[in-house]
Amino acid sequence: MLDDINKKKYSIFNEKGFKKTIDDLIEFIAEIYSKDDIPWLIGYSGGKDSSATLQLMWSSISLLKKQGKIIKPLYVMTTDTLVENPIVSIWVKASLESLRKRALEEDLPIYPNLLTPNIEDTFWVNLIGKGYPAPRPKFRWCTSRLKINSANTFMFNIASKKGEAIIVLGTRKAESSKRSFNIRENDAKSQRQYFSAHSEHNNIYSFLPIKDWSNDDVWLYLLQNNSPWGINNKDLLSMYQGATEGGECPLVVDTSTPSCGDSRFGCWVCTLVSQDRSMSAMVQNDEEKTWMEPLLQLRNLLDEHDHDKRDFRRLTGNVQLFANDDTKSIPGPYTQKSREEWLRALLKAQNKVRNNPKLPKELKNIELILKDELDQIRKIWFYQKLEIEDLVPKICEEEAKGLYSFEPLEETHVFDNEIMKILKDVCGNDDLTFELSRNLLEIERKYFKSNRRHGLMDEFSKAFKKSFFKDEQDALNYAREKKSIQSNNSYSLNIEDLSKVNIENIKDLNGEIKLESENVK
Repeated sequence: MLDDINKKKYSIFNEKGFKKTIDDLIEFIAEIYSKDDIPWLIGYSGGKDSSATLQLMWSSISLLKKQGKIIKPLYVMTTDTLVENPIVSIWVKASLESLRKRALEEDLPIYPNLLTPNIEDTFWVNLIGKGYPAPRPKFRWCTSRLKINSANTFMFNIASKKGEAIIVLGTRKAESSKRSFNIRENDAKSQRQYFSAHSEHNNIYSFLPIKDWSNDDVWLYLLQNNSPWGINNKDLLSMYQGATEGGECPLVVDTSTPSCGDSRFGCWVCTLVSQDRSMSAMVQNDEEKTWMEPLLQLRNLLDEHDHDKRDFRRLTGNVQLFANDDTKSIPGPYTQKSREEWLRALLKAQNKVRNNPKLPKELKNIELILKDELDQIRKIWFYQKLEIEDLVPKICEEEAKGLYSFEPLEETHVFDNEIMKILKDVCGNDDLTFELSRNLLEIERKYFKSNRRHGLMDEFSKAFKKSFFKDEQDALNYAREKKSIQSNNSYSLNIEDLSKVNIENIKDLNGEIKLESENVK
């Protein structure tokens, strides 16, 4: 027992001491950084691990400058999902701006880059526009769209200059057993000394300078060494103290990296965990952060059971039954009504946040959804889903009066809102008939003035296949009947069939066939 108590706690600084360990590491980084002209990037999320790693890289490049050596560029790469925790988001953006200015002042080739997803990949365009349900562990559609794609595009552009690249990450073994295993596995695969193999890209290698550091080592380094680009590391510590246990949202560059759901600071809409502990703690522990409560409430709404908000058909219009329960269909995307409700809820949350007197001045014009996203959602509803009611401008005006303005999508459109109301009244409560009628009218309108009407019948056919059911129960009956026919028509040989086969004339790919039934000679 006494031995355990007296046993020295592990630290990377135990062997050489703090200063000697840091000095040696900076010199080592400077040496391998200056060996060739292969471009280097560094992932920076604004959290403690990536901050410590970036400080080490800055110090190494400063050392090379003092030595009068030619310094190649270091590209700082930060991904902004557009749904980041607002507190973390303003911290990171302020840090990047400070870094950019200080690097210019000191004539260091360190270039910050804030990456965002393509507009068609953003969270709200997929959820409100396309109707994707809130992400779940078995349908984690968000990670690649919001993070990996933009990071990969940037990395590949840099790597193309020399055919390969090095990415520096603040990944540590102590973060989790899974992370430790992945680090060791990638180290074993690597063909280059000091570098780890990238899990997905052969021409990109990872450099992990703090992989053996403990959590305490990271904080000790940050609090003993001021940030060279001017941010206050004590403010970073305060931000962590305001939340729960865990680590910062890592820069995600491959599918083996845990999503923000497993970290302290991530997307405020994240439904990959049961609850957002960091935002909850911020709201509960700090009276000045209660303005975030509408975000937390909306996030919790997204996390609720949502089958009643979703279509009984998949995006393609197919009805797919559960394998173990053919009385229910696997729910598809959010219905038109649900998507409209999500947009209203989001704009209402934005209004509440903006009108809260405790909102930090840096966030007075906070946008939970960008105008470009609203434009993209509007186009998806109108052109892809054929929802020609064109309700995005109407909803925005009702929920955020005067904040957004929209140009007409079509200069002259025969079927305006008034006509759609008449059609809706005629169809009554029969939503499927209304949907089919509206879609057929819009398909015909699109082709009416076209010189080539090729594809018209195919679009008509898709519309009928999606909406020809009387109701959901009719669709379920159709799906069960279809499944039954497919099962009856599946080809299988029973023992009687096999008894009529001349086995002597049959050989499998290995040259022989083994039959266990005594009825087969």
